[in-house]
Amino acid sequence: MSTLHAILLGLIQGITWFLPVSSDAHLLILSKLWGWKDPGAPFTAVMQLGSLVAMLVYFRDDLLKLTRGALQGLKARRPLATPDSRLAFGIVVGTIPIGILGVAFKHKIEHQWRSLYIVAAALILLALVLALAEGTARHRREMAEMTFLDTVIIGFWQALALVPGCSRSGSTITGGLFLGLKRETAARFSFLLGIPATAAAGLFEAHKAFHAGALGHSMVLPTLVATVTAMVSGMAVIAVLLKFLETHSTALFIVWRIALGLYLFGLLYWRVI
Repeated sequence: MSTLHAILLGLIQGITWFLPVSSDAHLLILSKLWGWKDPGAPFTAVMQLGSLVAMLVYFRDDLLKLTRGALQGLKARRPLATPDSRLAFGIVVGTIPIGILGVAFKHKIEHQWRSLYIVAAALILLALVLALAEGTARHRREMAEMTFLDTVIIGFWQALALVPGCSRSGSTITGGLFLGLKRETAARFSFLLGIPATAAAGLFEAHKAFHAGALGHSMVLPTLVATVTAMVSGMAVIAVLLKFLETHSTALFIVWRIALGLYLFGLLYWRVI
């Protein structure tokens, strides 16, 4: 893999990871169109560590606030008494579904589910569900109004991201909208909820890949370049997306997902890829 190839993959990862459009779908599609070999689940998971660092840096104040809330809740023996403690423990519990299902379906995620037919179908189906959420949601609730149950429910929505093409941010934002959250609130909580899952998957795959030599010595530098690129571009996208959702709906992303899914089905039908 060349340096330019790694930079392009990092940019695609950094930009699309935070948008509700599926980074996996874009990486797979563009790799096929440009004749690149599928970088594989281990490379993708390690590259996501760049997105993880972007979230840790951007949401550092939120994370410190939630951590203090959790510690105070434990000290008072009332872990769900305040909004911050509820969110903190909710994020922990909300991460369990994707963790359990990720282990249970690990082989399918890394192989069968990376089929472009599945990716195309997932792009379109989640777009339709997101459109339904946009049309029925109240868009009124703030982060402080979220209950512990809300966080757990969105955690189950996050598990849909195990299917390439669904999008982690897309599925969790959709779940948040169905619960009546404001768009920017749903997106902000989506990113906070994604931190533990992204860290666990990225670190596990990184350890496994380097231990087993899955990436190879020649892939160490490209992986590092792609990861740093994903981090830098990701930080910029977070700020832009949160600002965008304050005054706009997710219609742009819905249209993009459907168009991309149909385009991919067309490419597959005409055997272009």
